[in-house]
Amino acid sequence: QVQLVESGGGLVQPGGSLRLSCKASGSIVSFNAMGWYRQAPGKERELVAEIISLSTIYADSVKGRFTISRDNAEKSVYVQMNSLKPEDTAVYYCNVRAVVPNDQGYRVLEVWGQGTLVTVSS
Repeated sequence: QVQLVESGGGLVQPGGSLRLSCKASGSIVSFNAMGWYRQAPGKERELVAEIISLSTIYADSVKGRFTISRDNAEKSVYVQMNSLKPEDTAVYYCNVRAVVPNDQGYRVLEVWGQGTLVTVSS
């Protein structure tokens, strides 16, 4: 019903920048939330940044370095990552909670992207 396609990952040197993009497709009425999570090797998946309605949440570890944004018309969410550190190395996952139509009216569907690898290394 809803699919997410992520792009923008790759290898970058410490101090560098990357911009991740996530585009949603499908029968989507609106989004309750759009965000990014990451999972480093041997660690649990954690929230990076999320937009819920008009509020924005950032993990403490990325505040001041990462900026999340969304384009409702494009059904897309982005994260600009600056001043990258080796500890930012992880697989980054897009996550949305989309309002979709069903037989009873509407429901909220949580969808994950396939993940994109970000490697910060010299």
